[in-house]
Amino acid sequence: MSHTMLSHSSFGRRFFSVWFLLKCLVVSAQVQKRVPDLHWYPATATWYGDPEGDGSTGGACGYGSLVDVKPLRARVGAVNPVLFKNGEGCGACYKVRCLDKSICSRRAVTIIVTDECPGCSGGRHFDLSGAAFGHMAVAGEGGPLRNRGELPVLYRRTPCKYRGKNIAFHVNEGSTDYWLSLLVEFEGGDGDVGSMHIKEGGSTEWLPMNHIWGATWCLNGGPIKGPFSVKLTTLSTGKVLSAKDVIPSNWSPKATYTSRLNFFP
Repeated sequence: MSHTMLSHSSFGRRFFSVWFLLKCLVVSAQVQKRVPDLHWYPATATWYGDPEGDGSTGGACGYGSLVDVKPLRARVGAVNPVLFKNGEGCGACYKVRCLDKSICSRRAVTIIVTDECPGCSGGRHFDLSGAAFGHMAVAGEGGPLRNRGELPVLYRRTPCKYRGKNIAFHVNEGSTDYWLSLLVEFEGGDGDVGSMHIKEGGSTEWLPMNHIWGATWCLNGGPIKGPFSVKLTTLSTGKVLSAKDVIPSNWSPKATYTSRLNFFP
């Protein structure tokens, strides 16, 4: 039995097209460099979906079917609005561990933020997949741990590690030469995005993209012509990465283009 407080797998997709266009007119905020915070903090945790399941189908971050396959599979989690940060918390990785030594393992489970739990209010809260929740238990005690429902836990940020994966950019459906929408995938290190810029082929000007929702950013205006270079700045520590000509001139909506780069912890 799931203990989630509110169904959240479809959150963020309502009024999709209209809200995308409106949000694309908002200017992105400037990101300042900070050092990573690796301290442990108190929170609470529940689980949702099947007891041994992977959790979300899609989710508010917009990763879609990626949550059902490795490396995200069984490591996904929804967080309350404080940690979701209006979508800028998408892609961040956390270690979460429970405290009861009679049933909890000493090891923490690593989860990736892929969804929001808007009904999980107050303090900091993690709504984990059944599999991730069970991994906090000592061997053979995953079921009894899930039966306890909401648990006090400790959490901290941890660098995201996607072995063999580089940052990829998925061109969202509906993108045109006048409205380009990109979803960021497999970002290592901080995992989150604080700002994003795009540069047309042959140009020297970086054009600021605007955060829409989840892990999706867009550029409204044009016409613009590829190939496109993309520059990411992380939200947590302000690290910068530029992928030159990662999106080709013959790009198409619903296609994914993988860079040769990633942030490595």
